[in-house]
Amino acid sequence: MEVKKIDIELYGKLLGEIKVRIRQAQLKATLSANAEMIAMYWDIGRMINERQQLQGWSASVIPALAKDLKN
Repeated sequence: MEVKKIDIELYGKLLGEIKVRIRQAQLKATLSANAEMIAMYWDIGRMINERQQLQGWSASVIPALAKDLKN
């Protein structure tokens, strides 16, 4: 079986296309993660606000939650 020489120009083009595809996937993953984090923070805010409205909790509950979540 004969081994063909690699065409440097075609190889470079393939390499470039692969790099672009990797960058696209990385960007898509980052944007997806950011969107999920925003949704999570929005939901946490909603949960806290709901409890404050229903239970009459003051804003002082927020520092307590932050401390307990950190621990």
